[in-house]
Amino acid sequence: MSGLTHFDAAGQAHMVDVGAKPATARVARAGGSIRMEAATLERIRDGNAKKGDVLGIARIAAIMAAKRTSDLIPLCHPIPLTHVSCDFDIDEAASAVHCTVQAETVGGTGVEMEALTAVNVALLTIYDMCKAVDRGMVIDNVRLLEKRGGKSGVWLRQE
Repeated sequence: MSGLTHFDAAGQAHMVDVGAKPATARVARAGGSIRMEAATLERIRDGNAKKGDVLGIARIAAIMAAKRTSDLIPLCHPIPLTHVSCDFDIDEAASAVHCTVQAETVGGTGVEMEALTAVNVALLTIYDMCKAVDRGMVIDNVRLLEKRGGKSGVWLRQE
Protein backbone atom coordinates (compact mmCIF):
# COMPACT_ATOMS: atom_id res chain seq x y z
CA MET A 1 0.00 0.00 0.00
CA SER A 2 1.21 3.51 -0.79
CA GLY A 3 0.74 5.13 2.62
CA LEU A 4 -2.28 7.08 1.37
CA THR A 5 -5.08 6.58 3.85
CA HIS A 6 -8.21 6.80 1.70
CA PHE A 7 -7.83 3.24 0.37
CA ASP A 8 -8.88 0.04 2.14
CA ALA A 9 -7.02 -3.29 2.10
CA ALA A 10 -8.62 -4.12 -1.27
CA GLY A 11 -7.46 -0.83 -2.78
CA GLN A 12 -10.94 0.69 -2.82
CA ALA A 13 -11.57 4.30 -1.84
CA HIS A 14 -13.20 4.74 1.56
CA MET A 15 -13.70 7.36 4.25
CA VAL A 16 -11.02 7.05 6.91
CA ASP A 17 -12.29 6.15 10.39
CA VAL A 18 -11.27 8.96 12.73
CA GLY A 19 -13.62 7.84 15.52
CA ALA A 20 -10.81 6.69 17.83
CA LYS A 21 -8.70 9.83 17.37
CA PRO A 22 -8.67 12.19 20.33
CA ALA A 23 -10.31 15.57 19.82
CA THR A 24 -7.63 18.25 19.73
CA ALA A 25 -7.49 21.88 18.68
CA ARG A 26 -6.63 22.04 14.98
CA VAL A 27 -5.87 25.06 12.81
CA ALA A 28 -5.08 25.38 9.12
CA ARG A 29 -4.20 28.48 7.07
CA ALA A 30 -4.31 28.53 3.29
CA GLY A 31 -3.68 31.24 0.74
CA GLY A 32 -4.03 32.08 -2.92
CA SER A 33 -4.22 34.99 -5.34
CA ILE A 34 -6.17 36.35 -8.25
CA ARG A 35 -4.39 38.58 -10.76
CA MET A 36 -6.33 41.06 -12.87
CA GLU A 37 -6.18 44.24 -14.90
CA ALA A 38 -5.27 47.34 -12.90
CA ALA A 39 -8.67 48.91 -13.66
CA THR A 40 -10.45 45.86 -12.22
CA LEU A 41 -8.36 45.99 -9.06
CA GLU A 42 -9.14 49.70 -8.75
CA ARG A 43 -12.91 48.99 -8.94
CA ILE A 44 -12.59 46.36 -6.21
CA ARG A 45 -10.43 48.59 -4.02
CA ASP A 46 -12.70 51.61 -4.41
CA GLY A 47 -15.94 49.64 -4.01
CA ASN A 48 -17.13 50.58 -7.50
CA ALA A 49 -17.86 47.12 -8.89
CA LYS A 50 -21.33 46.93 -10.46
CA LYS A 51 -22.24 43.86 -8.37
CA GLY A 52 -21.39 45.53 -5.05
CA ASP A 53 -18.85 44.86 -2.30
CA VAL A 54 -16.71 42.23 -4.01
CA LEU A 55 -14.45 41.44 -1.06
CA GLY A 56 -17.29 41.43 1.46
CA ILE A 57 -19.26 38.95 -0.61
CA ALA A 58 -16.14 36.85 -1.30
CA ARG A 59 -15.47 36.70 2.47
CA ILE A 60 -18.97 35.36 3.12
CA ALA A 61 -18.57 32.86 0.26
CA ALA A 62 -15.30 31.62 1.80
CA ILE A 63 -16.90 31.04 5.19
CA MET A 64 -19.89 29.28 3.61
CA ALA A 65 -17.57 27.08 1.53
CA ALA A 66 -15.51 26.08 4.57
CA LYS A 67 -18.72 24.99 6.30
CA ARG A 68 -19.78 22.90 3.26
CA THR A 69 -16.45 21.32 2.31
CA SER A 70 -17.58 17.77 3.06
CA ASP A 71 -20.42 18.27 0.54
CA LEU A 72 -17.90 19.23 -2.16
CA ILE A 73 -14.86 16.98 -1.59
CA PRO A 74 -15.48 13.22 -1.76
CA LEU A 75 -14.50 11.30 1.41
CA CYS A 76 -13.91 14.53 3.36
CA HIS A 77 -15.27 14.39 6.92
CA PRO A 78 -17.94 16.85 8.01
CA ILE A 79 -16.23 18.98 10.65
CA PRO A 80 -17.77 21.26 13.26
CA LEU A 81 -15.80 24.44 12.66
CA THR A 82 -15.22 26.68 15.65
CA HIS A 83 -13.86 29.63 13.64
CA VAL A 84 -13.21 30.69 10.04
CA SER A 85 -11.57 33.96 9.04
CA CYS A 86 -10.92 35.27 5.55
CA ASP A 87 -8.61 38.20 4.87
CA PHE A 88 -7.73 39.99 1.65
CA ASP A 89 -4.66 42.01 0.76
CA ILE A 90 -4.78 44.27 -2.29
CA ASP A 91 -1.42 44.20 -4.06
CA GLU A 92 -1.24 47.18 -6.42
CA ALA A 93 2.24 46.27 -7.71
CA ALA A 94 1.15 42.78 -8.80
CA SER A 95 -2.38 43.91 -9.73
CA ALA A 96 -3.72 41.14 -7.53
CA VAL A 97 -5.84 40.31 -4.53
CA HIS A 98 -4.27 37.85 -2.10
CA CYS A 99 -6.61 35.78 0.06
CA THR A 100 -5.77 34.05 3.34
CA VAL A 101 -8.22 31.80 5.18
CA GLN A 102 -7.80 30.32 8.63
CA ALA A 103 -10.08 27.46 9.71
CA GLU A 104 -10.24 26.06 13.23
CA THR A 105 -11.91 23.14 14.99
CA VAL A 106 -11.63 20.91 18.01
CA GLY A 107 -11.96 17.44 16.62
CA GLY A 108 -10.42 14.22 15.42
CA THR A 109 -9.25 15.38 12.00
CA GLY A 110 -7.70 18.49 10.49
CA VAL A 111 -9.15 21.45 8.66
CA GLU A 112 -6.75 21.78 5.74
CA MET A 113 -9.42 20.96 3.17
CA GLU A 114 -11.78 23.54 4.67
CA ALA A 115 -9.16 26.29 4.46
CA LEU A 116 -8.14 25.35 0.91
CA THR A 117 -11.74 25.09 -0.29
CA ALA A 118 -12.58 28.46 1.25
CA VAL A 119 -9.67 30.18 -0.53
CA ASN A 120 -10.70 28.71 -3.87
CA VAL A 121 -14.33 29.75 -3.46
CA ALA A 122 -13.38 33.27 -2.32
CA LEU A 123 -11.19 33.74 -5.40
CA LEU A 124 -13.83 32.23 -7.70
CA THR A 125 -16.36 34.64 -6.22
CA ILE A 126 -14.10 37.58 -7.05
CA TYR A 127 -13.77 36.22 -10.59
CA ASP A 128 -17.53 35.79 -10.92
CA MET A 129 -18.28 39.29 -9.68
CA CYS A 130 -15.74 40.93 -12.03
CA LYS A 131 -15.75 38.71 -15.12
CA ALA A 132 -17.96 41.10 -17.10
CA VAL A 133 -15.11 43.63 -17.19
CA ASP A 134 -12.08 41.28 -17.00
CA ARG A 135 -12.33 37.70 -18.27
CA GLY A 136 -8.54 37.37 -18.24
CA MET A 137 -8.19 37.16 -14.44
CA VAL A 138 -5.95 34.34 -13.23
CA ILE A 139 -6.35 32.42 -9.98
CA ASP A 140 -3.07 30.93 -8.82
CA ASN A 141 -0.78 29.85 -6.03
CA VAL A 142 -3.50 28.27 -3.90
CA ARG A 143 -1.65 26.38 -1.18
CA LEU A 144 -1.61 25.29 2.43
CA LEU A 145 0.42 27.76 4.50
CA GLU A 146 0.24 26.27 7.97
CA LYS A 147 -1.27 23.34 9.85
CA ARG A 148 -1.34 22.92 13.62
CA GLY A 149 -2.69 20.22 15.90
CA GLY A 150 -3.34 16.54 15.82
CA LYS A 151 -0.84 13.71 15.80
CA SER A 152 1.42 15.30 13.18
CA GLY A 153 1.82 18.56 15.11
CA VAL A 154 2.92 21.71 13.32
CA TRP A 155 3.66 22.13 9.62
CA LEU A 156 4.69 25.49 8.13
CA ARG A 157 5.26 26.20 4.44
CA GLN A 158 8.82 27.34 3.81
CA GLU A 159 8.50 30.06 1.15
